[in-house]
Amino acid sequence: METTTLNNGVEMPMLGFGVYQIPPDETERAVADALAAGYRLLDTAAAYRNEDAVGRAIKSSGIPRGDLFVTTKLWVEDTGEENTRRAVDTSLRRLGLDHLDLYLIHQPYGDVYGSWRAMEALNRDGLLRAIGVSNFTPDRLVDLIDHNRVVPAVNQIETHPFFQRTADQRLMVERGVQIESWGPLAEGRNNLFTDPLLREIADGHGKSVAQVVLRWLLQRRVVVIPKSVRPDRMAENFAVFDFTLTDAEMARIATLDTGGSLFLDHRDPDVVSAIGNARLADLH
Repeated sequence: METTTLNNGVEMPMLGFGVYQIPPDETERAVADALAAGYRLLDTAAAYRNEDAVGRAIKSSGIPRGDLFVTTKLWVEDTGEENTRRAVDTSLRRLGLDHLDLYLIHQPYGDVYGSWRAMEALNRDGLLRAIGVSNFTPDRLVDLIDHNRVVPAVNQIETHPFFQRTADQRLMVERGVQIESWGPLAEGRNNLFTDPLLREIADGHGKSVAQVVLRWLLQRRVVVIPKSVRPDRMAENFAVFDFTLTDAEMARIATLDTGGSLFLDHRDPDVVSAIGNARLADLH
């Protein structure tokens, strides 16, 4: 497994398994299958409502804790210094762990600065090996960096062939932040799996479109966390280290960039209000 070294020296796998939108009653089996397929980075969140199931799969796997890299995230209603400490305790209890490898502020809303102060302290205490953010636009990321002691280790953002985030990644590299992709396969939008350009490149390597997209992201040094509930797809997504895209192929894929989100704009006032006021009890 390829790894990346975060800005505090922690090693993070470049390829992991995400559990977003996997129902809680299916998550334990899906995570167990992913671990059996070789995944060691697991990505969940309080908002996904399946931390308990991830924890059960970890426990039953028998895999040593030191071999796993577990990420979870703080939801907006739990931002603030004291709230964040309680939220971390809750996530650790649900996951059945004594520490987290990476803890992210899930959305750039609410009392982000109070949360970051708490996360810095928990990082110093060893409960959080690395801390970072998710869905932070460049302006929000720079503001957080410039007014705090610890630079976020990771920013997990929508990144795929149709929204490539090259300028965002350039800024992150300059600031020492690792980019991580959520939705690396664009959830199949824009007919990704039948795109003629991607299909042609995939056929040339004897690979699937999904494998080509994941390989393209990995060669850009983007951490990826594809999701699937099918063991065959999990294995397929994991088999992306035995081929290399040429510079010409990388450049061809770069032409697919639309420059905009296929899901939501985190600067849109309606989006800000909707996400900022969403409560964990209402999320599924």
